[in-house]
Amino acid sequence: MRVVWIAVGALMMWHNALTAHVQAQMPARQLVREVVYNELNDHARHGHWRYWVERRSSNGTLREEQVETVEGPVKRLILRDGRPLSPEDEQQEQDRLQKLLVSPGEQARHLKQYDEDEERIGRILALLPDAFVYEYDGEEMGCYRLRFHSNPNYPPRTIEARIFHAMSGRLWVDAGWKRLVRLEGRVDENVDFGYGILGRLYQGGWFRLERVQVSASDWKTESLEIHMNIRALLVKTFARDTSEERGGFVAVPAELSLAEGMALLNKSPGPVQAEGQDAASPPSGNGLGGQTALAMRP
Repeated sequence: MRVVWIAVGALMMWHNALTAHVQAQMPARQLVREVVYNELNDHARHGHWRYWVERRSSNGTLREEQVETVEGPVKRLILRDGRPLSPEDEQQEQDRLQKLLVSPGEQARHLKQYDEDEERIGRILALLPDAFVYEYDGEEMGCYRLRFHSNPNYPPRTIEARIFHAMSGRLWVDAGWKRLVRLEGRVDENVDFGYGILGRLYQGGWFRLERVQVSASDWKTESLEIHMNIRALLVKTFARDTSEERGGFVAVPAELSLAEGMALLNKSPGPVQAEGQDAASPPSGNGLGGQTALAMRP
């Protein structure tokens, strides 16, 4: 009799798991739509953070410390090619920060650029549900993996929409939080601007974006890699090969002003680790690699 009850219990567990799985398998586009809603909601209600940013390009490697404020993020260069700044470079950084602190014009330009970046991110997120056709591609580390390609019925009317509409790729969604964990895209065809006279984005370029969960509600960009070939004005063709990593996330007060953010940058040295090491480990979550997860906001 005990064996029978064990078998019945096992069947019930299997049934519950199967039912939950079937319920979770909503239409792929609807899942993306709910993910975008969550990302845009976070976009408007996010907390503020302090962290390091390391950017690699053909010109070398720069590591900055960045603090988010209500007036936009403020940053300070702390390493160049893995070495501390020279006295001259350090003075240039201090002069730049001081100019931003005392100049209303610089502050206005700083805030305008920040607002434009935020709006651009919002527009890109908003086009995702309708600009592509999605299909489930399996499950991985607590995430749904989806494939996507351009929706032939979607009319791309902006430069951003035209660029993204020319791509196909994969995205990973955290199954529990319905948050974007990872996004990979590849340019499937050339994208011309002004009939190719003003410029062209060449087929074959690609990007990869990953995010990390830093609190119960906030997710931040952990890494971004871009490899694109672009021609400008029929004259110059150049490659944009850049990568960016972020880490050492520490929460700061939500109403931090620009001046307070600068004071925080100067209060103590930025988190300086060997390449590839974080100042702090992110909280556990359902992201890829055990602790990675992703949303579109920096």
